[in-house]
Amino acid sequence: MYQRILVPIDGSATSLRGLDEALRLSKLTGAKLRLVHVVDELKYVTGFETFATYSGDVVPLMAEAGRKILEQGRERAQRAGIDAESALFTSVAGRVSEIVVDQAKVWNADLIVIGTHGRHGVARAFLGSDAEQVLRMAPIPVLLVNAGQREAEGSGAAAEPAVVQA
Repeated sequence: MYQRILVPIDGSATSLRGLDEALRLSKLTGAKLRLVHVVDELKYVTGFETFATYSGDVVPLMAEAGRKILEQGRERAQRAGIDAESALFTSVAGRVSEIVVDQAKVWNADLIVIGTHGRHGVARAFLGSDAEQVLRMAPIPVLLVNAGQREAEGSGAAAEPAVVQA
């Protein structure tokens, strides 16, 4: 059974659903959890700011926000009675999905649990999907926890997770 579960989180309700599912699995199997957050330095580049402003002001704020997201994730795990370690990474040129897959390999994870928005069609094609890229590249099973249409619209109805073998 799963003994090392990697959980990428970004602070969204969707990623927290993924974390909650990982916590349930951890309770069942006694698995160790590692929470991962990736600061994507290029996410907010507009081209109008100077490099000094961006690297001196924006990136440190993004890193601090990432540390808070990880801290909140660890606290959520602790409330569930589970110890979770965490790791913060910065991406300049690489995709978030590449860092997640690399971390799964380095940490010897045997499962990746990801909350996903479950976008379809043009929205998925336009926005891309880190979860989909992790699924395609991961050498281990990936559990996608879909927020579902109702939850994505705010009704709070839960959807069942989808287990996908990578």
